[in-house]
Amino acid sequence: MSEVVSLQNPALPLDRRGRGLRDLRISVMDRCNFRCPYCMPKETFGEGYRFLSTAERLSFGEITRLAALFAELGVRKLRLTGGEPLLRAGLGELVGDLAALPGIEDVALTTNGVLLARHAAELHAQGLRRVTVSLDSLDPAVFRAMSGGYGEPQEIVAGITMALAIGLAPIKVNCVVKRGVNDHTVIDLVDRFRGTGVVVRMIEYMDVGNRNHWNRDTVVSSREMRDRIAARWPLEALEPTYAGEVAERYRFTDGSGEIGFISSVSQPFCGACTRARLSSEGVLYTCLFATHGLDLRRPLRDGASDDELRALLRTTWQARADRYSEIRADGDVGHERKIEMYYIGG
Repeated sequence: MSEVVSLQNPALPLDRRGRGLRDLRISVMDRCNFRCPYCMPKETFGEGYRFLSTAERLSFGEITRLAALFAELGVRKLRLTGGEPLLRAGLGELVGDLAALPGIEDVALTTNGVLLARHAAELHAQGLRRVTVSLDSLDPAVFRAMSGGYGEPQEIVAGITMALAIGLAPIKVNCVVKRGVNDHTVIDLVDRFRGTGVVVRMIEYMDVGNRNHWNRDTVVSSREMRDRIAARWPLEALEPTYAGEVAERYRFTDGSGEIGFISSVSQPFCGACTRARLSSEGVLYTCLFATHGLDLRRPLRDGASDDELRALLRTTWQARADRYSEIRADGDVGHERKIEMYYIGG
C-alpha cells in the first residue's frame, strides 16, 4: 500500500491535525549499557536504580500482536529501540515475527552499536534491513563524556563495519551535538564515514525527559553545523525520500555520499509527524515529549479482544494533537514532567 493511499484511506485514523499513523517505534528494553547524560545520566540511573522486571515488559508475542493491529491502522514502518535493544535476549526472533506481518514494509533498529558486531548477521537473516547507530564522537575522551564513561568508539565502528559487510543498508549514524562538549569533533566524524555509504545525521540537542539539564545555549543549530561542514565539503540539498521525513538531506557535491540534519529545536517538524511510540511495558505515547500515555499491557493481559484493542489504538490516535516542538519554539512550554527518552527511544 502506498503512503498516499494509506493516508487518504477513510478506514485509517487521522489525528486532530490530519496526520496519519505511519510509523511505530517499539522499545523492547528499558535498560542500557551506556549512561549518556542527555538520556540516562548516571547520577540518576545508578546501580541502585530499579528497572523493569522481565514480567513487567511486554513479551515478544504481545509486541507482535500489537504491531499487527497497528499495521491494520496504517503503520508500515517499525523501529526497535530501547534503552539498548540488543540487551534483550532473542531479539532476532522478534525481528523475524515483525518482518512477516502483513502490511509491514520495513523493520529497523536503533542501537548504541556496542553489541552490533555480535548480533548483526542473525538480525539481518531474520529480516532486519536497516540500522541506525548512535555515535557522538570518534575522540575517545569526548565519546566517554557523551556515553557516561562507558564503551569505546572503535567498538561502535567495528559494529558498523560488520553491519555493512553483511548488507544492512543504508546505515545511519546519529550524532547528538552539544555545544562545548562534542561539536568540535563533528568534522572528524563526517570525514570518517564519507564515501563509505554510511549516512551521518546531526541531531540538535533536545529537551527530552526531565533530567538532562537542557539549556538552549548548549544547542548547536543544524544551520550552524551545516555551514561548518559545507565550508570543508560543499553540499547540495536533496529532496525528501518520503512525506514526513525528519532529516533534511544533503549530498556532498564531490559524490562522497550524503548527510542529514535533524532540527527539532530550530525547525520543528511536528506538522508532518506520523510516529507513535510503545514503551517496553506496553504504554503507548503519541509524542517523544509526551507527559502521559495509554496502558495497553493491562487490557492485553486482561483478555481484551483484537477489536477492543484496535478501538483503543484508533481513538487514542484520533484524539492526538501533539505539537510540543512547535510550542517550544513559541516559548510556551509548560512544566509538566515528560517521559524519559530511554523509556521510549529517540
